[in-house]
Amino acid sequence: MRVENVDNPYKNQPNFNTRFKLTLNKLYVWKLIEYERVVMLDADNLFLRRSDELFQCGQFCAVFINPCIFHTGLFVLQPSMEVFKDMLHQLEIGQENPDGADQGFISGYFPDLLDMPMFHPPLNGSTVNGSYRLPLGYQMDATYFYLRLKWNVPCGPNSVITFPGASWLKPWYWWAWPVLPLGIQWHEQRRQSLGYEAETPMALIQCIVYLGIVAVTRLARPNISKICYRRTEKNVSVIQSGLKMLALWSILAAYILPSIVIPLTIHPLLGWGLYLLGSFALCSIAINAFMLPMLPVLTPCLGIFGVLLVMAFPSYPNGIIRCLAIFGYAFCAAPVLWVSLVKIMASLQSSLERENFFPRLGESSPPSGFNKLY
Repeated sequence: MRVENVDNPYKNQPNFNTRFKLTLNKLYVWKLIEYERVVMLDADNLFLRRSDELFQCGQFCAVFINPCIFHTGLFVLQPSMEVFKDMLHQLEIGQENPDGADQGFISGYFPDLLDMPMFHPPLNGSTVNGSYRLPLGYQMDATYFYLRLKWNVPCGPNSVITFPGASWLKPWYWWAWPVLPLGIQWHEQRRQSLGYEAETPMALIQCIVYLGIVAVTRLARPNISKICYRRTEKNVSVIQSGLKMLALWSILAAYILPSIVIPLTIHPLLGWGLYLLGSFALCSIAINAFMLPMLPVLTPCLGIFGVLLVMAFPSYPNGIIRCLAIFGYAFCAAPVLWVSLVKIMASLQSSLERENFFPRLGESSPPSGFNKLY
């Protein structure tokens, strides 16, 4: 259903977050008058069980995950053109909206929901009328799940987990798992419904490119060792420093660039696989070009793979133990990374100081097979 964007009159508020600019389009759901009931969902909802009973709720129903403010990530409504037009009118006259988004506006439009009774679906399947509060089990905050690594709400069904936190930690991002353990479940539901047709071609292209880079660097001979400079000692020192910086930046870029080009919403297993493959491929360029030892350069890649295994371990009793395990792994890995950096710098310095790199002034011509740059 295509709609014209609702002009957000709150976009100039001092505390307005631009990512909420179009969230008022959610009001169009009240125009779906061909339906008796509509359950409005944000994309960051993870269903743990069927929740068809929500369609039995009244004219407006929502969950209070905050003691005083209900959450608009999931709510039930009865479509009504009268309500829709009145909402647009409230936008025009400037109804108060603390966050400038749908959350603040809809909460202000239904200010008495906190005083409404709790919804309990009739056993005969009939639909109730009026406004109701939905049990917390329909909007369980994922933050608590990450603390306990489980959800158990005794007063109502444990049906839906929501992710109201930072936008860059939403479950659809490939890096959300295993950083946040629920991401894989969200992607499993997406795989069964929408699939990944939009992301698959780009992922295949990147995979082919990375494999091609690995093949070429394995076959190519290092070229930097064929460069000779006949300069003063001062210029040689400058060139050495420049090459060191170039080598370090090349390694750093090898670990950053793959994360930028991976499709953001690809399945996390494919996303992390592409990242590790891309990092390995780009690191192989630096290894080959600067004649660096392979293991120290690839140590961060191995460390990332290790921390993924630590985070993905399924048998932690709670989130605190999981965090301590990750911290312990990082504490043990830090010295290894430092030693690897020292080895890279030592190897690079040794290579740059060889006579076949920088022959001194007054020496005879360099060995055959070397190019001369005067």
